[in-house]
Amino acid sequence: MSESGEMSEFGYIMELLAKGKVTIKNIERELICPACKELFTHPLILPCQHSICHKCVKELLLTLDDSFNDVGSDNSNQSSPRLRLASPSMDKIDRINRPGWKRNSLTPKTTIFPCPGCEHDVDLGERGINGLFRNFTLETIVERYRQAARAATAIMCDLCKPPPQESTKSCMDCSASYCNECFKIYHPWGTVKAQHEYVGPTTNFRPKILMCPEHETERINMYCELCRRPVCHLCKLGGNHSNHRVTTMSSAYKTLKEKLSKDIDYLIGKESQVKSQISELNLLMKETECNGERAKEEAITHFEKLFEILEERKSSVLKAIESSKKLRLDKFQTQMEEYRGLLENNGLVGYAQEVLKETDQSCFVQTAKQLHLRIQKATESLKSFRPAAQTSFEDYVVNTSKQTELLGELSFFSSGIDVPEINEEQSKVYNNALINWHHPEKDKADSYVLEYRKINRDDEMLSWNEVEVCGTSKIIQDLENSSTYAFRVRAYKGSICSPCSRELILHTPPAPVFSFLFDEKCGYNNEHLLLNLKRDRVESRAGYNLLLAAERIQVGYYTSLDYIIGDTGITKGKHFWAFRVEPYSYLVKVGVASSDKLQEWLRSPRDAVSPRYEQDSGHDSGSEDACFDSSQPFTLVTIGMKKFFIPKSPTSSNDPENRVLPMPTSIGIFLDYDKGKVSFYDMDHMKCLYERQVDCSHTLYPAFALMGSGGIQLEEPITAKYLEYQENM
Repeated sequence: MSESGEMSEFGYIMELLAKGKVTIKNIERELICPACKELFTHPLILPCQHSICHKCVKELLLTLDDSFNDVGSDNSNQSSPRLRLASPSMDKIDRINRPGWKRNSLTPKTTIFPCPGCEHDVDLGERGINGLFRNFTLETIVERYRQAARAATAIMCDLCKPPPQESTKSCMDCSASYCNECFKIYHPWGTVKAQHEYVGPTTNFRPKILMCPEHETERINMYCELCRRPVCHLCKLGGNHSNHRVTTMSSAYKTLKEKLSKDIDYLIGKESQVKSQISELNLLMKETECNGERAKEEAITHFEKLFEILEERKSSVLKAIESSKKLRLDKFQTQMEEYRGLLENNGLVGYAQEVLKETDQSCFVQTAKQLHLRIQKATESLKSFRPAAQTSFEDYVVNTSKQTELLGELSFFSSGIDVPEINEEQSKVYNNALINWHHPEKDKADSYVLEYRKINRDDEMLSWNEVEVCGTSKIIQDLENSSTYAFRVRAYKGSICSPCSRELILHTPPAPVFSFLFDEKCGYNNEHLLLNLKRDRVESRAGYNLLLAAERIQVGYYTSLDYIIGDTGITKGKHFWAFRVEPYSYLVKVGVASSDKLQEWLRSPRDAVSPRYEQDSGHDSGSEDACFDSSQPFTLVTIGMKKFFIPKSPTSSNDPENRVLPMPTSIGIFLDYDKGKVSFYDMDHMKCLYERQVDCSHTLYPAFALMGSGGIQLEEPITAKYLEYQENM
C-alpha cells in the first residue's frame, strides 16, 4: 500500500465521519492505550489485533521479567502482572533501545505477553517486540486528533517572513509546513518537488514505511491470507509463509477497504435507528426511576403497617404486664398489713403473761378461754405462711421466634417463581463445596444465583459472594480450611427473582486435603483383597476364602486382618482425607501407622510375634488399656456392623454403650504431624469423634485393615492423583 493511498483512505474515512456529523473527539476512546490509559505513542499491533504503545510493551515485558525473578524461587502461582505497576528503570529501557540488543538477553525466557486489551496471553514469537508491526494508520489518526484537540494553537508556516502565516500544508518529504504562497514558491510545477507528498498541517514527519520484521531490508508488499498479516516477497519464497496462500497488497487493500467502507456506511445508515434507541433508553431510565421510587414508597408503606401492628401489640402486652404487676402488689400489700397486725400481738403476749399470774381459778378460766382462741389464731397464721402472689412473670414472656423467622424470610413477591430448595444430602464440602438444589419450576427458571459467605467464630456475617449458575449444581472452590460457610440460592426468570432458599451451613475440613491412592505393592494380599483399577476402592474377599478352607478350620484358629496402606507418606504439616466404609462391612480398622510399625504388620500372619497373629491386632483392647498414656506409632479405630467404636482412653467412659456410635456416612481423618495428633471426624457434620497422640518420629501412612466381608471407598478428590497419572500416560 502506497503512502498516498493510505492518506487517501484516511481522508475517505474522515469524509464519511463528517457526513455522519461525528466530530473527531467522539473517537477518543479508540485512541487510548489500554496499558497507560493515554493517547497512543508509536503503537504496535499485537497478534490478537489489539494495539499498544511501543514503550508500554517494553515496560510490561520488563515488569514480567522482574516479577518472574522475584517469585520464581517461591514457586508462586500469581497471575499476570498488573498493568499499573511501577515503570522499570530507564537503564533497562535504554539497553533495549541500543542497537544490536537481543531479546533473549533481557526479556523473560517465555514469549507469552498479557494483552491489556483482551486480557488474554498472546505469543510474541521468537523475535518478540521486533516481530510486531507499527500501526501507522492509528498513528495518523492520533496525530489528527491531537491537532483537533489543540486547534487553538495553529501550526505556522516555516518559510514565511515575519510575521509567519498559518500553514495549510505540510510536506512529508521536506519535513516542513507551508502556507499556500510558500508552498507554490518551494514546490513549483514541473519540478521534482512538485511530486512530494503533502498532507494537512502536522508536526509529525515520521516516515511511514512498513519493513518486514524477518527481513529488515525488505518492504512489505504482500498479504498472507492464512496468517492474516502483511509479508515481504522473501517470506513467500523461502520463509515461514512459503506454503501459505498470499495475495498482492493492492488486492488486500481493495478488499479490506470495501469491507471497512460497507461497515461504516452501515453504521452511518443506522444513525436514526441508534438515535431512536437512545431516546428509548432515556425513556426507560426515567420509567425505571419512577418505578423504583414507587416501589420504595410501597415497601415503606408495608413496613409502616408492620410497625403499627408491632406498636399496637407492644402497647397491649405492656398494659397486660402493668395490670398484673399492680394486682400482685396489692395482694402483697394486704398480706403485709395482716402480718403487721401480728406484731401488735406482742401486747397480747404480755397480757397473757399477766393473766397467768392470776391465782383465782374461776377468774383465770373466765379470762383465759377467750385469750387462748386469739393466741391460737395468731399461731396458725405463722405456721401456714404463703405469699399472696407470684413474683415471676414467666407467663408474660413474648415468644417471637416464629415471627422472627418469618421476618427473616421477608422478601419481594416472587410472581409465581417457586423458591429453590438446597438438597442437603447431595450437598457436601471437602476440598471444594458441592451444592445441589431442586427447583419445582426448573423448566421455567432462566438461571440461578448461588450465594455463599463465611461465618466467623463470633457469628459475624461477612458479605455474600454471588455466582451465576445455569444448572442446579455448582462447585465452589478456594474455601478456607476449618471454617463455616452459609449457602443459599435464588431463581431468576427474566428480571423476576424468587426469594432466597433456606441457608445451608457447611463446615470445611481442618486441613488441606491429602491426595493418595491405595498401594497395591506394599504388603498387599491379592488373595483376600480386591483393588479396583483406579486404586481408590478396596474390598475384602476373606469370607469366600474361609469357606473354601472350611475343612482346615479348627478350634482356636484366628482370622487375621489384611492391611493396605496409602501410596504416599507424611513427614510434616497438617493433612486431611476422607473415605466411606460400606454398611455391610464386618470389621474394618482405619487410621495411621508409621513406617517401622508397618514392617511388623506385614510379616507372615502365622508369625506369633506379628500383630497380625491376633484377631484384633494393631489395636487390641489390652494394648490400649496399658499404653494409652504414651504415644503409639499407630492409631486405628474399629468400624463394623454399621457402628463406630471409640477406643478406651483416660477421658472416655468405660461403659461400652457410650463408646459405640452409629457409623457415619463418610469418615475423615485429620493428622497434625507437627503436633503428633490424629483425629477422626464425622464428615456429615464435620464433628470430631475421637483424637489422640501418635508418635511422628517416622513417616506416617494412611492405614486400613479389613477382616471378613467389607469395602472402603476413598472420597473422589483423593483420586485426583490417579487422574493426573492417567493424563500423563
